[in-house]
Amino acid sequence: MRVARLLWSPELLRYDFGPGHPMAPARLDLTMRLVAELGLLDEPTLEVADVEPAPDALIETVHDAAYVAAVRRAAATGVPDVARGLGTDDDPVFPSMHEAAARLVAASVDAAEAVWSGRVVHGVNIAGGMHHAQRGAASGFCIYNDAAAAVQRLLDLGAERVAYVDLDAHHGDGVEAIFWDDPRVLTVSVHQDGHTLFPGSGSAGDTGGTAAQGTAVNLALPPRTDGAHWLRALDAVVPAVVREFRPQVIVSQHGCDAHGNDPLTDLNVGVGAQRTAARWVHDLAHELADGRWVALGGGGYAVVDVVPLVWASLVAEAAHAPLAIGIELPESWRREVEELSGLDPAERLGSGDVAWRPWTDGYDPADDVDRAILATRRHVFPTWGLDPYRD
Repeated sequence: MRVARLLWSPELLRYDFGPGHPMAPARLDLTMRLVAELGLLDEPTLEVADVEPAPDALIETVHDAAYVAAVRRAAATGVPDVARGLGTDDDPVFPSMHEAAARLVAASVDAAEAVWSGRVVHGVNIAGGMHHAQRGAASGFCIYNDAAAAVQRLLDLGAERVAYVDLDAHHGDGVEAIFWDDPRVLTVSVHQDGHTLFPGSGSAGDTGGTAAQGTAVNLALPPRTDGAHWLRALDAVVPAVVREFRPQVIVSQHGCDAHGNDPLTDLNVGVGAQRTAARWVHDLAHELADGRWVALGGGGYAVVDVVPLVWASLVAEAAHAPLAIGIELPESWRREVEELSGLDPAERLGSGDVAWRPWTDGYDPADDVDRAILATRRHVFPTWGLDPYRD
């Protein structure tokens, strides 16, 4: 049996809001070129598959039928529907909008089905992770919420507990909202404080609906949080809550816009730290869910020097063929990047592992990140029978 299934086709590049938009298809193109040049597509543990756009019935498991019809209508006519988030600066209308977004949904759902059925252990869709889309509206570059559709499909197939872990710099508000009152889904979002970044939500005190208290976990970090503090925050919150929840499958979103070079955010988390976080999620899946892991892309707008490095590493991690930190990137890929973008690509895959301080070393009340960590622990841990002040 193959270990991992990677959903990919050049058709996924059709999710394109036009020139100048941060969600540039080139970030996917350059990632897949690097995946190929690194020889990952030849790994015996990895299979690559394509999908057709999802039918409306599948999309409507997490979106209102009226909204899906509105997306189709806006794409066909070019007329904005701003009330539903269509035709805004974030989500401009384009002719293939419905089909392109529906293909992202199909890819993430396919990955979830393959994992749940046991055909593979891990599923990856780097084009997915459109976590801002709401039931009835587009938001933040996201037309349809493929991450939520993957989670819902797992529930429909019989999963009783699904953990969703979101590492994007922006709060995973759409997925959280869709499952706000569903105790079968744990949503964990580690993001820049919403007081300083879109979408303006995700406070530590937001912990789920009345029927699902404690199943929404929000770790809102201050601007300029670096990789060492980011890993400390993850370590202090994510494993403990996920272990108490005992998921049967983990779905994770690996938006890499927490990097210091990203033009849209204010965090400072390097490639090495983001690779470490992916490994931790992978390890949790094997520890708690018999390895069942669905890994998605997400945000990330440093198209040349961050996105391809983080997501190629994610594919390698899922294929059980991890890349060594600091390896020299293929010269052929670097030439392609220069020819396509005119930019000077990185020479190496990160600069080394990040030294970080575990929460067990003690709480520092003068540290902004430690205060954010403790706020989340205070709001969430007692619901799970955990002591916010001890491990």
